[in-house]
Amino acid sequence: MDIAERLDTWQASCTDPAHDPFEGMQAAGLFEPLDSYLAIAFVKAALTERTGLVGVGSAWAGRQVIGRAFLDRYATPAQLERWRGRAASVAISEPKVGAHPKLLRTRATETPTGWHIQGEKAWVSNGPSAEVIIVLAITAEDAGGRKEYSAFLVPRDTPGLAMGEMPEFHALRPSRHCTLTLDCHVPADALLGERGTAYDRMALPFRDLEDAVGTFGLLGAFRHLLGRFGRVQSREEAAVLSLGALVGLTAVFAAGAEAVVTALDQDALSREGATLIGLRVLAADMLARARAHQAAHVAAAEPAIDGLLSDLEATFGVARGPRAARQLRLGTTLLSEA
Repeated sequence: MDIAERLDTWQASCTDPAHDPFEGMQAAGLFEPLDSYLAIAFVKAALTERTGLVGVGSAWAGRQVIGRAFLDRYATPAQLERWRGRAASVAISEPKVGAHPKLLRTRATETPTGWHIQGEKAWVSNGPSAEVIIVLAITAEDAGGRKEYSAFLVPRDTPGLAMGEMPEFHALRPSRHCTLTLDCHVPADALLGERGTAYDRMALPFRDLEDAVGTFGLLGAFRHLLGRFGRVQSREEAAVLSLGALVGLTAVFAAGAEAVVTALDQDALSREGATLIGLRVLAADMLARARAHQAAHVAAAEPAIDGLLSDLEATFGVARGPRAARQLRLGTTLLSEA
């Protein structure tokens, strides 16, 4: 069964994607690990385009991306046998401090039988549906305060692991986020990857990786918007001209997104770093243009369009600081070379 057939099978069996997008995905074969980030990205775009829900594509792709980026790359054979293809989430950020390595406080202390993990985590995407959480925790700190981080596989039913709601964040439904409170013990073989290397090897690359694959979620959303505009907008020349501009910009966005994720699969994402930043800027401009198009050329109220535009706005608010810093570095580099 090819991907399109799997998506058709899922749509036929999923009662309400806006409430529970995972219903029917296992039977349709959509939880089988895919063999490249580009394959994951194409499905993410298709899910978003079909449903008009950014959160559906994000929820499904998060499961696939974490499996590929963390488990396939760093897990032992025994860990892979247990967890590959199952629902996993990553817990890096913490309440009020985000993911800054100087400010994180969750610690893992070695014991005779494994590790004792204590701390709190926030913004855990897909946490409520995860079977295992990959928890980043401090395992060493030198006299100067420099911290070393390790990653641990913590099953959701581990005693001392508690999940809570993220009450202040309700965008991008049905993708769900949670908090974690940890005061738990895990065995020695819960360590994922080499001790003390998790922040540099896992956490730092993960933001760019998420952004790269995430461009296809934006692409699916804009394609869905185009379809809706085509059904409800005015047929006057100005409206058609405005729609044509959005079609053209979406095609440019698609080409750039494919180049970025292809580079990711080649372990050469830095080659397309400027393109990735440019795509985010282009998407923000396209969103503004889509809002103006709706206001000028769509007469009746369209709640589905309003909801999708709001979800797109929400995506631009996530990790705004780190993205602005990368954009600033681009400009600074050019000025230094002038």
